[in-house]
Amino acid sequence: MGRKKLISIGIPCYNEELNVIPAYEALSSVVKDIPGYVFEFIYVDNGSEDNTREMIRSVVKKDKRVRGIFLSRNFGPESSGEATMDFARGDAFIYYESDMQDPVDIIPKFIKKWEEGYDVVVGIRTKIEDNIVMTMFRKSFYRVFKAISNIDVPVNAGSFSLVGKRPLDAMRALPERYRFYRGLRAWVGFKRAYITYARKRRARGKSSYNLLEYFHHAERSFFGFSYMPLDFIVYLGILLVFLAVIIFSLYLIYYFFYDHTHNASIPIIIVGITLFFGGVQLLALSFVGKYVQVIVEETKGRPSYIVEEKI
Repeated sequence: MGRKKLISIGIPCYNEELNVIPAYEALSSVVKDIPGYVFEFIYVDNGSEDNTREMIRSVVKKDKRVRGIFLSRNFGPESSGEATMDFARGDAFIYYESDMQDPVDIIPKFIKKWEEGYDVVVGIRTKIEDNIVMTMFRKSFYRVFKAISNIDVPVNAGSFSLVGKRPLDAMRALPERYRFYRGLRAWVGFKRAYITYARKRRARGKSSYNLLEYFHHAERSFFGFSYMPLDFIVYLGILLVFLAVIIFSLYLIYYFFYDHTHNASIPIIIVGITLFFGGVQLLALSFVGKYVQVIVEETKGRPSYIVEEKI
């Protein structure tokens, strides 16, 4: 009789003291009904400021399948997710967010698809119970990212997914620091399947990330997986030069052949053109600056996170 396959479930946390134990109980309940596998739960605390660490310690003492990884400070949401992958020892890895908005009963469906030969099984959110501002932001983000990125990321595909050992090893081997899990998961390829589900509203606690932080997260994904902003600058520059030549030519024709007495509008035209091109140049520099920022972060070579303690 062969060994049972090990499946790692990574649970990144930040200020989730109210969800650590309920998440463990929900995950334990669903995996006990999946025969033929053994499971491990990897909690990564991303520098929480509440009692999240104490809650993780209590779960570790209760169940030998649970491991706790405590980072030395908050390194951002992608870093804690990366840590769960790095410490996973399983034949497959499931990413589960500690806010418990993703239903755990989808996990058996992930595993079934994996058994059918799919290397990556991604959860697609058909409905998200959230406030109208965040819902509109998320929908806009996924559609814009799909349109401008150089990889195919399904609309409304969250982090909740199962990744087999081959794609997981490929993702872990990538040297880049400017990471976006959903983008990397799509970039490595492999045979994939999709499971649709409705994402629930948060039942306990409060999200630690506001709209500005989500916007920063979106910015990282755009500049990490798309060159469209740079292409946009090139095409916009060509268009503006073309329009400037046409407008200037038309003005000269009007001045010399129709009415050369009205010179009062010239300063206004010059100021308007100056402001317009100045704004375009500032936008172009901003785009270039963001890519330079990515280059600087990569060349520093700093680790994505530092582990303070493992239990």
